[in-house]
Amino acid sequence: MFTNLSPELGAARPQNDADARFMRLLRSALEDGSFAKLLLSGYRGAEPQLERLTVRTVELRGERHLSFLWRHATRDITKNHGLAEGLALVEGLLGRDFLNAHLHVGAQEVQFAMSRKGRASLRVSQAEGVAPATAADDAHDKPKQRYLDLQSPFWQDLGLTHAASGAKAEPGARALVPALARKWKQINKFVEIFAAALKSSPLADSADVFVTDFGSGKGYLTFAVYDWLRGLGRDARVTGVELREDMVALCGGAAARHGLAGLAFEQGDVRDYQPARLDVMIALHACDTATDWAIHLGLARGASIIMCSPCCHKQLRPQMQLPAALKPMLQHGIHLGQEAEMVTDSLRALLLEAEGYETQVFEFVALEHTSKNKMILAVKKQGAALAAAQKRKPEVLAQIAEIKRFYGIREQALESLLCGA
Repeated sequence: MFTNLSPELGAARPQNDADARFMRLLRSALEDGSFAKLLLSGYRGAEPQLERLTVRTVELRGERHLSFLWRHATRDITKNHGLAEGLALVEGLLGRDFLNAHLHVGAQEVQFAMSRKGRASLRVSQAEGVAPATAADDAHDKPKQRYLDLQSPFWQDLGLTHAASGAKAEPGARALVPALARKWKQINKFVEIFAAALKSSPLADSADVFVTDFGSGKGYLTFAVYDWLRGLGRDARVTGVELREDMVALCGGAAARHGLAGLAFEQGDVRDYQPARLDVMIALHACDTATDWAIHLGLARGASIIMCSPCCHKQLRPQMQLPAALKPMLQHGIHLGQEAEMVTDSLRALLLEAEGYETQVFEFVALEHTSKNKMILAVKKQGAALAAAQKRKPEVLAQIAEIKRFYGIREQALESLLCGA
């Protein structure tokens, strides 16, 4: 990508004008849309506890800005700057306050390094985990998205990372606990899905976003959503709701230690919890009808995004009467269980569609990573799409009634909640 602009970048030899050339490449990446992220490390300035700086782009009031996330040992500070102001700030920091810089663009990384003796070097390398691009497909490649920073200090509080060791480890660096590699992949995949949903939702241009995560557990997703939204420059207000007091104390303590304003954890149950405002409703692995209660709350409060990963489909299976044509298949318990799961989540998706949401049901991580891999994602429609959905509501409700009749289903929790039963 960048070798066409500066052929000599293929060499790792020191360059006297490396900082100026790095800035030219940064500006070029911002202009052509290939910029993904900039990380400045090796801090040697006067501010105590400052560890690194992450820079991403964010759109505010219809204009692109650079969002600076200043990582401290115990807190994070986000500040947004216009492109010209932000570039000037980076140029002033490069090689002076920060000795190292990593510019992520598409399938490549541009690495700047300044030695203690003031000798600068520049290198272009393949981004980790990205296959080399060929000349034929280079124009079609998109920048590799990197949603979360493993170096965020709160991950260590949650047990996801530990202090990095080894001769090459930077002071204060953190490494992923090997046993949680799959969990890290799940967290990043969830944020990727959330990012796409946010972009197509009524919240796309909203400066503030209120999120409630029911059954937040150890808080992995709660922290991840908060951190990603704050990295975009959004005023994120994220609340994790959990029944277990010890988990609330663990996550709340981590949020407080790192000064994460707008992130809170409360003990509560989805059946009676009432948030002051609800833009995004998340409920992963809510057991049986708890998923229906969570969806109903999201609908009742007009949430723009509803994300569920259902678990333990118990309500419909005892009710289901096997149609004659399906008895040979469903006489096996495992098949009947799978059928009950499919019918349950299909009814939930149709009810969401009837309420004016664009709804998808899909596998959000591969089966080898977890058996609980189904996601119901609903994004509130707007304008003409919402009007069309409202006209189609009787048709969708008729489909729901036919499915219930076919299987002999008397009651489905979400439908009953919506009807006020």
